[in-house]
Amino acid sequence: MTKNALGSINYGIYIVSSLNKGKYNGQIVNTVFQVSAEPPCVAVCLNKKNLTHEYIKASKVFSVSILEKDTPMTYIGKFGFKSGRDIDKFADTKNKIGKTGAPIVLDYALGDFECEVISETDAATHTIFLGKVVADEILSEGKEALTYEYYRQVKKGKSPSTAPTYVKEDKVTDNGINPEKKEIYKCSVCGYEYDHMKEQGNIPFNELPGDWVCPVCKVGKDKFEKGD
Repeated sequence: MTKNALGSINYGIYIVSSLNKGKYNGQIVNTVFQVSAEPPCVAVCLNKKNLTHEYIKASKVFSVSILEKDTPMTYIGKFGFKSGRDIDKFADTKNKIGKTGAPIVLDYALGDFECEVISETDAATHTIFLGKVVADEILSEGKEALTYEYYRQVKKGKSPSTAPTYVKEDKVTDNGINPEKKEIYKCSVCGYEYDHMKEQGNIPFNELPGDWVCPVCKVGKDKFEKGD
């Protein structure tokens, strides 16, 4: 992975949600920013492969929940590393339906706002949705918002491959091991990757003890999936 100036840009961590044909979905997003005051408008950037992108394209509305600093990694994992095509993310999530009809995530949220899409801009693998704010509220005061820097440096979180800030790590070829034969297992909750070639002891994932847990979010081996 090559470091560059882009890695110094700071972001927040949010949940953007929308609806389509009576179904709800949401995802973690770090690119949410205000672009005007009168009228108040914000832009969000989503990968075209994501289900939430599909829902916003269909409904032309979305909500944004601003997450607090102490949001658990397991919660971030549900909205950031799980697909709404596989699970119902709102089945066990505290939420309400807003003015636009979009669901609003309330768990660990400092505040939220709703938008009606007024334009879309193609951005290669992503779409930038520009939305006019039609409702907003403060849910909690006196707490800090979760930043992308804190998520990466303190919580040791990763970016999913569909995130605009995702950086693919270079293959490791030292230790005399053929990089084509190495096996990487990724935590489905927080995105942590176990690469035995980079771990102390050089122990293959399948040989780790049964009580081994993810060093970031502390879930068990059963939450890991074999990567590419």
